[in-house]
Amino acid sequence: MTVSTTNIVRVKRTARVNLRVLRSPAAVISIVWLVGLVIASVTGPLQQDLTAVLQGPSAAHLLGTDELGRDLLSRIVTAAAPTLLIALIAPIVAVLITTPLTLWAARRARTESVMSRISEIVLSLPGMVIILAAIAAVGTNMPAIMAIFGVLLFGALYRVFIGQAMSLHKQLYVEAAAVDGVKPMAASLRHVLPNMSTTVIVQFVLLFGAAIGVQAGLAFIGLGPQPPEPTWGGMIQAASRFIFQQPWMMIPTGGVLALTIIAANTLADVLSGGTAMPPPLISLRRRKRRAAADAATPESADATVAAAASTVEHEPSTGGLVVRDLVLGVDDGPDLVTGVSFTVEPGTVMGLVGESGCGKSVTSHAILGLLTPGLSVRSGAIEWDGVDLAAASESAMKRVRGHEIAFISQEPTRALDPMFTVGSQLTSAIRRLRGVSKREARDVAEQLLVDVGIIDPPRVMKSYPHQISGGMAQRVAIGLALAGTPRLLIADEPTTALDVTVQAEILGLLRNLVAERDMAIVLVTHDLGVVADICDQVSVMYAGQLVETGSVRDVLVAPEHPYTMALLAADPHAAVQLTGATHLASIPGQVPAPAEWPSGCRFAERCRFAQEECRSAVPLEPRADGVGQVRCIRRDEVRGRQEEWCQPVTSGGAS
Repeated sequence: MTVSTTNIVRVKRTARVNLRVLRSPAAVISIVWLVGLVIASVTGPLQQDLTAVLQGPSAAHLLGTDELGRDLLSRIVTAAAPTLLIALIAPIVAVLITTPLTLWAARRARTESVMSRISEIVLSLPGMVIILAAIAAVGTNMPAIMAIFGVLLFGALYRVFIGQAMSLHKQLYVEAAAVDGVKPMAASLRHVLPNMSTTVIVQFVLLFGAAIGVQAGLAFIGLGPQPPEPTWGGMIQAASRFIFQQPWMMIPTGGVLALTIIAANTLADVLSGGTAMPPPLISLRRRKRRAAADAATPESADATVAAAASTVEHEPSTGGLVVRDLVLGVDDGPDLVTGVSFTVEPGTVMGLVGESGCGKSVTSHAILGLLTPGLSVRSGAIEWDGVDLAAASESAMKRVRGHEIAFISQEPTRALDPMFTVGSQLTSAIRRLRGVSKREARDVAEQLLVDVGIIDPPRVMKSYPHQISGGMAQRVAIGLALAGTPRLLIADEPTTALDVTVQAEILGLLRNLVAERDMAIVLVTHDLGVVADICDQVSVMYAGQLVETGSVRDVLVAPEHPYTMALLAADPHAAVQLTGATHLASIPGQVPAPAEWPSGCRFAERCRFAQEECRSAVPLEPRADGVGQVRCIRRDEVRGRQEEWCQPVTSGGAS
């Protein structure tokens, strides 16, 4: 592909905004009108004819004259540039103040609460009274007045921005940036702000029109620039004094003012008609970088990849991940996870299994220190290379995320930022995590795509996330997780949204990564077929606690906890292969909410083997067969009876 074609591909998304504006007659007319006013104000000389006072349109004076014989057209166009340029001050000040404060507040609940109170205070202030007081203090200094007006717009603009910013901060590709070690503000500027660009631009244009109106209003009541300097508001005020002698005098200036505000609002409407696109400066920078990269002399990819890989060195592993007695809870609320303990050795895969709401995902997020605001680690330890991640500072976690522990999300198309190409996201992550040059990062990125089974890396590198399939997007997400050569992957249901064929390919890819790189994987899933295919160890969770642990063979072939038996009986593959059943089980009820956990066995209400003795506290005890633990006081009695879950209950659920 030639450089010109490559550039066309890379600016395709930005070009859509330009095409939308250029294809809209209203937008084109609005731009021509605004630009024309500025140009005319520079070229239009002031004219005065004392013999032609309060005249209507004529060949000598196309729009007539005022009370002093001054040409209305000359005065209107002369006032245009100062009016438009000074009006720009208000939206510039408003956006420059509101945008960074919004991005900052959207990441922190407490900060957002404080900023919301401040915005409410600003909204409650009498804006016109403050502007009049400012005029009394600084005089008719319109740039200063417009700057004050821009500050007063903070409250309204913040309310428009904060909802979208908070929604974007919850997107998985922003969380993925945090996993890769990107600083919070850097992630906001790279991933959140570009997605807000259309909203920012639209509000800027709308506030620009409002500033023109406010400026004209102040001039109308005599608080703008003083005569003989022409202003639209001052000309309308003068026309109002001679409305009966020359009614026409009001029409030209009032019409130009109205058309200018309409042009600004029309342009805002056209810009708001599409999705958020990257700002032109970002696209321009990316085009220049791609052109420079394409013009560079190609080097050996293998040598470059090897050199890049050698730039990151890890100390020999002293062990895997060790989670001890982990307790997670809601601030001023109940526990969500209680007493979870497990170990993941290098080169092994540990499956974290259970229904939705059992605490699997929140446990995996706690390992990376990515708990949702309002959740916290109440007790326990998460040990990694001698460091307790549960008590580690944010700076310490940044050295771990992406570099040593990586995350693969359930929905790859959401984990990948739609604003940037696959190549851009991969190379930026590689440069940040490995500290290599731009060219080396690109070669490493292509090699990673080859490693994850993508046949045509150059094409995928140039594609946006929406232009590739779900299976390919998941492969890219895995490649992105490998950008920092991690030793532990946390995979949160990475094959749920994929079809069976692609799922098998992804599982095979994960197996190869474990074998070739001696990596460890924590696989969060509810699919026991996936567990049987790839995992070495299994930890079954129910209602925030572990109920059974052990090797895959011990847990799936000889389960000792009724909940594990029920899951196997409900799995279409395991029910037939492991139990020989012909009907799938249906576990009655649902997982209890954290605030409703019973004091005894949390599965007792749904268990067909439950008896009165199950209402007391149940500890984890060693398995009868194999290595692991089970939380069931009747395990010796119910062991080997998993096929009963596939039979209808005939006696109230007790055995």
